[in-house]
Amino acid sequence: MTASETESRIIIPNRRNFLAAAAAAATGLVATSQTSHGFLFRQSPPLDLKSLPKTWVKLQGERQIQSYAKFLEGLSLNYVDSLQIIEAHAKTQGSLWNTLPPRSMWRSMAGTLKAVDRVAATIGQPVREVASAYRSPAYNRRCSGAKSSSWHLQNFALDLKFKASPSVVARAARSVRANGVFKGGIGQYSSFVHIDTRGRNADW
Repeated sequence: MTASETESRIIIPNRRNFLAAAAAAATGLVATSQTSHGFLFRQSPPLDLKSLPKTWVKLQGERQIQSYAKFLEGLSLNYVDSLQIIEAHAKTQGSLWNTLPPRSMWRSMAGTLKAVDRVAATIGQPVREVASAYRSPAYNRRCSGAKSSSWHLQNFALDLKFKASPSVVARAARSVRANGVFKGGIGQYSSFVHIDTRGRNADW
């Protein structure tokens, strides 16, 4: 093939070709965007707040509660659900209500919840109750036996109840920790087990 023949086969774009190509590309982008939008932004149903105290819901605000629930759902936990965690915040000491954790602390709980999910998987039982999670400073001061340096204040700690005995749960938690899943505290009490992800190991 001569140079002149090669040149004659080259398609020189004109306005009509350019506009047709642009339209086809735009159509493809729209279809892709719609598919991606449907996948990436699939909405989970709002949390049913009926079991929560109405006064507490009003104080926290439904929008804030639903935002925190959405964050928790995003952790894809298998053995503890969002409502259990949020119910742990909806408690009083006398006339003082506890609160949701500040938004800046939300991610602090992620590691602890994932560790708890592994503990629950190890014993083959879901969490029965989250007895305590984040505590506001004022609420913590009213909790009997609570320390002023409690890891609950930083949203790193959970007090948990399972169908299994606290001794079984604590043993499973230590096994999970020994496997490198987390570094933190494990406390065994008469009716619950404390687990936190403080970054260093502690037992009591």
